[in-house]
Amino acid sequence: MDDRLKSGSLNAVRLAASEGMVGYFSMEIAIEPSMPTYSGGLGVLAGDTLRSAADMGLPLAAVTLVHRKGYFKQILDADGKQTEEPQPWDPAARLPQEEPRVVVTIEGRPVHVRAWRYDMEGVTGHTIPIYMLDTDLEANDPRDRTLTDQLYGGDTNYRLAQEIVLGIGGLRMLDALEYDISVYHMNEGHAALLTMALLEKTLSGGALSSAQERDFDAVRQHCVFTTHTPVPAGHDRFSIEQSERILGREATQTIERIGGCHEGLVNMTYIALRLSRFVNGVAMQHGKVSREMFPEYDIAAITNGVHAGTWTAPAMQATFDKHLPRWREDNMHLRYAIDIPQEEIVAAHADGKRVLLAEVKKRSGIELREDVFTIGFARRVATYKRGDLLFTEADRLARIAQNAGSLQILYAGKAHPADEPGKQIIRHVFEEAHRLSSGSLHIIYLADYEWRLGALLTGGVDLWLNNPLRPYEASGTSGMKAALNGVPSLSVLDGWWIEGCIEGVTGWAIDDRDRAEDEAASLYDKLESKILPLYYQDKQGWRKLMQTTIAMNGSFFNTQRMLEQYVSNAYYPEKKASYSAHLLEQSFAR
Repeated sequence: MDDRLKSGSLNAVRLAASEGMVGYFSMEIAIEPSMPTYSGGLGVLAGDTLRSAADMGLPLAAVTLVHRKGYFKQILDADGKQTEEPQPWDPAARLPQEEPRVVVTIEGRPVHVRAWRYDMEGVTGHTIPIYMLDTDLEANDPRDRTLTDQLYGGDTNYRLAQEIVLGIGGLRMLDALEYDISVYHMNEGHAALLTMALLEKTLSGGALSSAQERDFDAVRQHCVFTTHTPVPAGHDRFSIEQSERILGREATQTIERIGGCHEGLVNMTYIALRLSRFVNGVAMQHGKVSREMFPEYDIAAITNGVHAGTWTAPAMQATFDKHLPRWREDNMHLRYAIDIPQEEIVAAHADGKRVLLAEVKKRSGIELREDVFTIGFARRVATYKRGDLLFTEADRLARIAQNAGSLQILYAGKAHPADEPGKQIIRHVFEEAHRLSSGSLHIIYLADYEWRLGALLTGGVDLWLNNPLRPYEASGTSGMKAALNGVPSLSVLDGWWIEGCIEGVTGWAIDDRDRAEDEAASLYDKLESKILPLYYQDKQGWRKLMQTTIAMNGSFFNTQRMLEQYVSNAYYPEKKASYSAHLLEQSFAR
């Protein structure tokens, strides 16, 4: 196992040897910008989690699918109509292939699975291996060779087959690679079927039908589950017929026996809930919502974060390096940004804004001004995120811009190929941009929102806007990335912003109202009476706001803090004191 870790931290290896490793399972992981293995927030969170695990020297191995055709490249025409193209990439040209092969059964057929390995190295030299499962093998039936091609592609039959590969195939792959996994972390319900493979392992190959409560409890003691979805319809569900046909009758009957079915459907969330010893939502508010959805379960809350070293713009990184040289190893040092000269923070952000506006000109041909207040809104386009709420009273928005002197608004985001209402929101933004853009107001929608563009936006805008329909924002992380760059948020009090909003200190809250029109009115009021006057008329006040945004939110809403909570509360709760001492020892050693 020590050879596989390739760790630069002897302490981490010792801990792995004494405690066993964490197996982290996620359907999508944002590994590198050039590898289209993610679609949005869930995958970016997973990637940031692993980057922090590598920084901290955590003994962990991750499992995902290879997604060799990616998610999709977004094409937008002049009217905002979205079309999609594949994003193929070749893992063989980038990654080493592992020797073991494992087999899962899908629709009664054996499906052979291999793994490509990516080594994610942290700032301490520790490496986290990521295994990307692949069924494109000659030994497989042609229909099975494409199972690991497309992220969130195909129908529900395809999705269930993918989840068999991820959960069951992933656990068997880690076993074949001779990892000693003591904790299996399911990042969302896509990986819930690993519990069936773990049950088989507990039974030493015996029939699943022979499992007793003690066997289920033995599985439970090894499993941790993070739920990200605050609406019942967002949880993966399959018919009993589908499950019996694709997964198998015995496994389906076992799932029914443990209570893994809900409303007559096999429900991946319920499987994970039934067979996990620790369950958490991804923000304090989301924990409350999840407990209301699943009142019979004890659901904790660990608020998401972002990887500080990844999402801080280069010029701001250089400023932190100068004044807070250990901030990468210990993100809590960002608390001391309160002592960084404000003019240096402003200068670093100005550099990020120049880089962003240069990219906007390259993509759109429109040259925006560096001295004009610029709002960013970039999310996956879904109806509950309300990407066009800003245009509820579009003419008022135009008047606000004219009265302030000038206003620039940058949009980005992909709608799922099958989400027609989401695509309509994009078209609506384009319509309003064409109608409203003038000398004092520029609105630009940037196509093909992905990692690089997201980093430019959060590093270069002046305000981050987020206005989902409550209570459907599980966490959200884009505003956390903005905060690292001194960019405050204007957001609905949902998800992480309930915890992150200090009015006028880290940003502003859109007031809670029963009607969307009233929430839009609050948005306009804050923009008109507080935000724009502060930016244009009180430069010193705005500088202070940028400084406190970094110090208050950048220092807390990061995956390093988040992962430390997982370690002490979920992974090794019985060793909380000793692991805290281990982290303290590492901190002093740095």
